[in-house]
Amino acid sequence: MIRLSGMATSLLAAITLAVFLLLYGPLLIPILSSFFTVSHGDVLWNQPSLSAYGALAGNGGILKAVGNTLIVGFSATLLSLAVGTLLAIHYCSGKSAGREAMQFAIYLPFLMPPIITGLALLIFFRETGVPRSLITVIVGHTVFVQALAYRTIVVRLQSLGPSMIEASADLGASAFQTLVHIILPNLRSTLIGAGVLSFALSFDETLITLLVTGTESTLPIRLWAMMRLGFTPDINALVTIVLVLTVLLCVFAVRQLLPEAQSNSE
Repeated sequence: MIRLSGMATSLLAAITLAVFLLLYGPLLIPILSSFFTVSHGDVLWNQPSLSAYGALAGNGGILKAVGNTLIVGFSATLLSLAVGTLLAIHYCSGKSAGREAMQFAIYLPFLMPPIITGLALLIFFRETGVPRSLITVIVGHTVFVQALAYRTIVVRLQSLGPSMIEASADLGASAFQTLVHIILPNLRSTLIGAGVLSFALSFDETLITLLVTGTESTLPIRLWAMMRLGFTPDINALVTIVLVLTVLLCVFAVRQLLPEAQSNSE
């Protein structure tokens, strides 16, 4: 164990505090602004108000954009987990030479710049006559986050080894029974973690969405358009709500993952 002097410990503590302030300090500004009235660019600290949240509740355009974002995020996450699980099982159980080519095809959209992925999807949809809509946005997000879900599941399957699957087959279980009773329960924490990360990536994706979206806007595209005229106070309320929900989602994911991690360490 490395022992540090009192001065070194204080210096590291000061650096850590400065990093935290730089990372999370700016988040306090929209949170505080959502609870206090802003007049002519000045925050009236002596006049707390929930008017920003009332304005947000009446802003149909923002609420619709949030709804579209949630639809796209949950759909892309579920599709990427389902397809990623099947592809990961195929990769870990098969021996065909085409498995590496399959991995290359999965990773390529994630490794390329998002604008290139978006342009490729835009050209594909245009040439095949598919109209741009939320469906094309879901496809684009699924293609983008697929690599993350797939890789996470592959690593977990490789750590399990083939012994449990072989034992299940020896006991007479079918492939479907093995999937439901052996593979998926052991992938539970992995699917939760991959789902949270995939949803976070989908929620924040802008460039691919900008190229493949139709008349329906997601929240990042809506905020992108509002940057020219400036943000209204109800956006501060929206940022606060998103931050609170994000923290709750992280707490839920941690509570779901920690019991299994503790049991595995024992």
